[in-house]
Amino acid sequence: MYTESTIENKKTPWNKGKLVGQKRPLKLKEIWAIRIHLQLDKRIRELALFNLAIDSKLRGCDLVELHVRDISQGSQVASRAIIMQRKTHRPVQFEITEPTRESVAAWITHAQLKSEQYLFPSRIHESPHISTRQYAKIVGQWVTSIGLDRTAYGTHTMRRTKATLIYRRTKNLRAVQLLLGHNKVDYLPRRTMSRSICKRQWPGMHMDFAGHRWLSYKPLRNASSGSSGRYRPGLPSGGFVLSRTACFNARSASR
Repeated sequence: MYTESTIENKKTPWNKGKLVGQKRPLKLKEIWAIRIHLQLDKRIRELALFNLAIDSKLRGCDLVELHVRDISQGSQVASRAIIMQRKTHRPVQFEITEPTRESVAAWITHAQLKSEQYLFPSRIHESPHISTRQYAKIVGQWVTSIGLDRTAYGTHTMRRTKATLIYRRTKNLRAVQLLLGHNKVDYLPRRTMSRSICKRQWPGMHMDFAGHRWLSYKPLRNASSGSSGRYRPGLPSGGFVLSRTACFNARSASR
C-alpha cells in the first residue's frame, strides 16, 4: 500500500512539461542565419561541427565519434567519406561540400589535431570526445541564437535538414533512403518527412498515429489462408494491419 512518503519520493517523469516527438528540420534561411552567426563570432569548432552535421546527415552518436582520418586524406579534407553507423552497423556515404571542407580544415589546423584523434575532442579530460548530451546543448544554443524555440529542435534536426531539402527538390524517396542509410523504405517517410508529404505520396495510407506502429499489408498470392506470418507490403485497402515488428518479421519470412 502506497503511503504519502512513497508518492513524494517518486521521480518526476523526464518528459513532464517538455515537447517530445519529431523534431523540425531547419529551413534554408535558418541554416544561413546560424552559419553567419557562428562566422561573426569566430567560433571555429562550432562552425565546423554545424557544417559537417548538415552535410553528413549522421546521427549524433556517429557525428561526435568521428576521427580526423575518417574525413581527411593527409592534410586535405576529402570530398566524400564513408562511415560505419553505430546503430545499424551498415556503412553510409556522404558528400562534404567545399564550405564544410574549408571550415573543418580550419578547425583541424586551429586545434592541431592528428589523424588518429577525434575530430571534436572534449574539453573534459575524462572524455575523449564531446558527448551527445553536450552536442544537444550546442544545437540548442544554435537555434536559440536566431530566435527559434529550442524545444522544437534537437540533434535529429541536423540529420533531417538536408534530407528534407533534397526530397522537396527531387521527390526521390529512394535517394533520401540511401543518404540517410535507412534499411526500410516504409520506415523512412514517417521518420524523416512530414505527415502532409506522406499523405500526398500515399493517399490511402493510415496516418492517424504517432510514430510508426502500424502498417497495412496484403497476403502473398501463393500463400494459403491457413499460413501464418506470410505477408508482404501492399495497398492499405483490403490489407491486414499488423504491428511494425510483426510486419518486418513477416517480410523476412516471406523472402
